Amino acid sequence: MIKPEKSLKAHQMAKHLVPIHSSIDLGVASLIIDKALELRIQHELLPFAVAVVDSGGNLVAFKRENGCGNLRHQIALAKAWSALGMGMSTRQIRDRLADRPNFQAALAVASDGRFIPTPGGVLILDSQGTAVGAVGISGDASDKDEFCAIEAIRHTGFKSDPLNPISDWNRGEL
Repeated sequence: MIKPEKSLKAHQMAKHLVPIHSSIDLGVASLIIDKALELRIQHELLPFAVAVVDSGGNLVAFKRENGCGNLRHQIALAKAWSALGMGMSTRQIRDRLADRPNFQAALAVASDGRFIPTPGGVLILDSQGTAVGAVGISGDASDKDEFCAIEAIRHTGFKSDPLNPISDWNRGEL
């Protein structure tokens, strides 16, 4: 049984904790995830895993639908982490590093394997164009993952990088 004086002391200590600011709060992260999942259903895509990280790369929220493979969590998180770590979408990373496999391998090592340069990792930008976080989606073809991430970010009033999905985003197959 906890003695009242110890409980009071713990309560007094808790009052002195300094709040830590996250660049993306749980409410916004949840809205992004829920909208991405709504879009997945609307467009009849395969089940998703969706991760939202803040500007420090910390996981803010994550959801995984039934039917996803057991690597989808790690892939979604790595896509978000890759975009944030390089300061560009994973589509842009893929395109820029296509002819630099040694650099891609070095990035995979430097990120402890959290580097996946395929579309589906999208930056969340504030009104000044500063990255405040990133979304990673894995589950269907990468272009479809990216489409849902971009549209979900827009839904919250933030901007995305890339700003728009590719025009034929829905043609890709797994």
